[in-house]
This record gives sequence, C-alpha cells and structure tokens, in this order.
Amino acid sequence: MQLTKYNHATVVLERDGATLVIDPGAFTPEAADLVRSATAVLVTHEHPDHLDVDAVRAGLEADPSLVVRGPRPVVEQLGDHDGRVVAVEAGDAFSVGGFDVRVFGEHHAVIHPDIPVIPNVGYLVDDTVFHPGDAYLEPGVPVPLLLVPTSGPWTHTAEAVDYVRAVQPERIVQIHEAMLSDLGQQSTARFLGPEVLGSVPVTILPAGESITV
Repeated sequence: MQLTKYNHATVVLERDGATLVIDPGAFTPEAADLVRSATAVLVTHEHPDHLDVDAVRAGLEADPSLVVRGPRPVVEQLGDHDGRVVAVEAGDAFSVGGFDVRVFGEHHAVIHPDIPVIPNVGYLVDDTVFHPGDAYLEPGVPVPLLLVPTSGPWTHTAEAVDYVRAVQPERIVQIHEAMLSDLGQQSTARFLGPEVLGSVPVTILPAGESITV
C-alpha cells in the first residue's frame, strides 16, 4: 500500500488500483482533483481544513460510484446522495474499495471551553494506518503507522508526546502541520522523536511525496 501526504490533514492511500482519500480539506489545493480520482473518501469531522464540502459534492456528482464515510454532521452537509454518503461512529467496521476500515473515537479535542465540541472519528485502515482527525485518539489496538497532528489551536506538544507513548506505533508520519514553519516542524519532530522524548523517529513528508506502508 502506498501513502501519499498532501497539505495539512489530507492523506491518500493506494493499493491494487483503488484510491482512498482521507480528509480532503480546504487547505489542500488538490482536494477536488483527489476526490475526483478517488474510489472512496473518509472524513474525520466537519471542519473545513478536513472537509472541502464543494470539492466532495462535485466528486459525488461527477462519479456515481464514489462513496463517502464520516460522522453524521458530515452527512448532513453533503446529503446522502442515494445512500453513497453514510454516517459512521466508534465501533463501526466496513470495507470500501478493498480497504478494510475500523472506526474509533467520538469527539474533537477541546479548543477552548467556549467552543462547542463536535463529533470526530479516527480511521484505522487495513490494521496499518491510523488517522485520528483532530484528537489524540488512542484506538487501543496495535498501530503500525500513526499519523500525528502537530499544529492547530487544540494541539499541545506534551500531550502529543504522551499520545505517541500510549499508542506505541512502529512508525510516525506528521500531519496537520500547516500552522508550523519548516523550523517549527523540525523542532516538533525532534521533541516527539527519540532525540528528546519519544522512541520512534517522526517522518516529515512534503506535500505530494509518498512512502510504502
């Protein structure tokens, strides 16, 4: 399986001719193109940096075989498109395009007590790659490759370190980095990695680059 990292939270998984797009958000210039070429789309939550509503709607209208999964507010925004957009929640398991997906978690991380907490889920794909959305979600199962959010109004370096320690992944790839400079990304990766507080090196993938998982 190939993983390609795009801006911020968008990740694309490809295997055997199928393409799974996770969180095609408005911070990703290629979002509309990625959705148009996707077999399926997974959305962790409704915030625009994770869900470009116009891009996903256009993809659904252009491709009658495209399916989308996300929390209920995502379905409410997109419409059900004849049952192709389906709400998911913690405990669900399903297959799309040959990918096996398990769903974890319920809530977005707290940004501030004055801001309502919204639904947020994490996806474990093929028991290999875990995308937590906007939360330090601990799935409670082995995670070979963990996608770790490193910037945003809800993130905190100490909590991120504890999160990585709790999940104990074999590999880490940085996501949700748009609010960090290059220097900030390197500094955060150093704190999360074995040089300072962690045990697993953090891979920083520039937008459009891929690794095999």
